[in-house]
Amino acid sequence: MSKKRGLSAEEKKIRMLEIFHNSKDFFQLKELEKIAPKEKGITMQSVKEVVQNLVDDHLVDSEKIGTSIYFWSFPSKAKNAKKRKVQDLQNEVDECTKKLKKTEDLIASESVGRENCEDRTKILLELECLEKQEEKLKKELQKYRDSDPEYMAQLKKETQDLKTAANRWTENIYILKSYIKNNFQMENDVIDQSFNIPADLDYIEI
Repeated sequence: MSKKRGLSAEEKKIRMLEIFHNSKDFFQLKELEKIAPKEKGITMQSVKEVVQNLVDDHLVDSEKIGTSIYFWSFPSKAKNAKKRKVQDLQNEVDECTKKLKKTEDLIASESVGRENCEDRTKILLELECLEKQEEKLKKELQKYRDSDPEYMAQLKKETQDLKTAANRWTENIYILKSYIKNNFQMENDVIDQSFNIPADLDYIEI
C-alpha cells in the first residue's frame, strides 16, 4: 500500500483559510493548533508556520490584545488580497515583457556588423535572465488565477460558449450533408471525403 501523501504548503494555507472563513470568528494560535489537525488534517507542529505565512500574504489579520494575539480573516479580505496579488503579478509580467522587448531590440542593433563582443554577451545573459523571470511570473499569475472563483467562472462560461458554437457548426454540417444527400444522391462517406468532414464528427457534450 502506498504511503499517504502529506499536504502541500498551498493546501495547508487553503484549509487554514477555510477555518477562518467558515466560522467568521477570532482565534488564538493555541485554538487553531487544536482545530486544524482535527478538522483539516494539518499537523499541530505546522499550524504556527501556516498562519504566519497567511499573515505575511495579507490573507489573515492579527492583533495583540493584552498578552494574547488574535487572528482572523473574512472571505472579502482574501478575495481583495487575491485581486491585488493578481494585479501586482500582471504588472510585473507587463514590465518584464517591456524589458524583454527592449533587450531584444538592443541585441538586434548590436548584432549588425558585430559578431561576438563583451557587450553582446552581457545582453544575451540579461535576455536569458528576463525570459526566466517572465516565465516564473506567468506561472505564479496562473496559480492565483486558478484559485480565483471569478476567473474560473469566467473560464467555464467561455468554454461553454465555445462548446455551444462548435455544436452549432456541427448542426449546420449535418443539415448540409442531409441536403446534399437528398438532392444529389450522394452517400455519407462520399460527402465526408469530398468536403473533408471527419468521419467521427459528433456533438460535444455540454
